[in-house]
Amino acid sequence: MSKFTPNAGFSRVVWYSAPDNSTVLTKVIGTISAEGGNVATLEVVERDRDMIVRELIFDAASEDQAVAIVKRIADIEGVEILTDEDRTFLVHEGGKLSVERRYPLRDKADLSMAYTPGVARVCRAVHMDPELGFRYTCKRNTVAVVTDGTAVLGLGDIGPLAGLPVMEGKALLFKTFGNVDAFPICLDTQDTEEIIETVKRIAPGFGGINLEDISAPRCFEIEKRLVAELDIPVFHDDQHGTAIVTLAALYNALKIVDKKIEDIRVVMNGAGAAGISCSWLLQSAGVRDITLCDSRGIVSRDRTDLNNAKRGFAVEESGGLAEACVGRDLFIGVSVPEVLTVEMVQTMADKPVVFAMSNPIPEIQPELIQDIAAVVATGRSDYPNQINNVLAFPGIFRGALDCRATAITPAMHRGAARAIADLIPEDELDPSFIIPAVFDERVASAVAEAVMLAAREDGVRRS
Repeated sequence: MSKFTPNAGFSRVVWYSAPDNSTVLTKVIGTISAEGGNVATLEVVERDRDMIVRELIFDAASEDQAVAIVKRIADIEGVEILTDEDRTFLVHEGGKLSVERRYPLRDKADLSMAYTPGVARVCRAVHMDPELGFRYTCKRNTVAVVTDGTAVLGLGDIGPLAGLPVMEGKALLFKTFGNVDAFPICLDTQDTEEIIETVKRIAPGFGGINLEDISAPRCFEIEKRLVAELDIPVFHDDQHGTAIVTLAALYNALKIVDKKIEDIRVVMNGAGAAGISCSWLLQSAGVRDITLCDSRGIVSRDRTDLNNAKRGFAVEESGGLAEACVGRDLFIGVSVPEVLTVEMVQTMADKPVVFAMSNPIPEIQPELIQDIAAVVATGRSDYPNQINNVLAFPGIFRGALDCRATAITPAMHRGAARAIADLIPEDELDPSFIIPAVFDERVASAVAEAVMLAAREDGVRRS
């Protein structure tokens, strides 16, 4: 039996036939439970005098566990498996996106206005005044989700095609939560200059650029250059989305433990795009003491293997994660599974806060430290306090597009974080409720408003 919680990411839909009696049904349900799965739905599809066909949907904690459960069900006397499908793959069949028209073509008159000859007049108008492109094209609400497939989720460098399902998913989230039209752009190159040049060449058709799953440290240079060379918002979500939601969670966690942001000591485990960006944003929000750790331990000044981004956080202290945790108020993990131990948490400061955000398996299972840590958050939906980028990027781009921002600034990041945190009233704050739910419909609009306000204050707002 798996020690992890079953979830829909590893669910199966099974049709099976069996004798129509309660004994077989009890055995099927009991088998799933004994193997560590959860029954989601169980419905009758067909029935005759002696036999019954049921559709069974169950959740598992891993692909291997799901397969094992199906095999155990098939071993029950009288049961015949008719179909067995992975529900996640069914969701992705044919892709998750399509293009829908906003203007109906009913007759020749419609065609003449939407296309030739009428469209030529609109083209000439945009040519004479490029600002009209935001009014008369899809540019006003369109974001390119750009990747080279080098840092896809926890899978690493799997290439642009294998990364496409994630980019489609990101576009789906953009539309669902922010009503932003996003298109996946998967680039078959890892060359920094080629990526920059390609994005610049496609930029006229988009109102914003969302960089996604590009490995560090190249992602820092790519974003920096594109921000400087384009007049539309550029946002690397793996960096800034993670950082914004982490800061939002921290604002409320500090209320729980009654500590001030300028007084806390932080250990950041993970020195890639997310870890570096989280550290930058925490510093800009007032955190003074951050110890950064990577796979080789503390990022210390005596190391000779540091890139420029890591070098900016190098400290005199040396050692491993265990040493870095001693006396720390906050652990943030954007790294690898099960790297944090109970003993490490026990050495942290009084009322420690742990953000273990490695996915799908966190740096430490929350159950192990529920009596030690004052607040625990993860990146998973099946635990309280899910720190999920979807709380940030739809609203970030909704606000940036609506005010036609020329850039997304650190002040906009901080404003977004504060807006997310403030959605939870102080009288509702709880160690298991420091961050709004992903499906909270207030989030995107609150973030968008904060982004537009910060854009005005920073002078990057065009409307």
